[in-house]
Amino acid sequence: MATRKVTVSLETTALALAERAAGREGLSLSAWLSRAARREAVRTGAGPMTVDVLTEALADEAELAAAERHLRAAG
Repeated sequence: MATRKVTVSLETTALALAERAAGREGLSLSAWLSRAARREAVRTGAGPMTVDVLTEALADEAELAAAERHLRAAG
């Protein structure tokens, strides 16, 4: 998965909610925010995705699913 390190500012409540949601799902805050941002962008009509972006997104989802399975198997 291609990532880029960025700095963002979040409202305190939004950050707390995101941290709790990420923890419940066994994800890092970065992974949870990335997934949430992608879903919201698609939901609000960010525009059609190119094949490369779609391929990358599908690979990201597959990698996330594999990581979640690994975490659950580890207990």
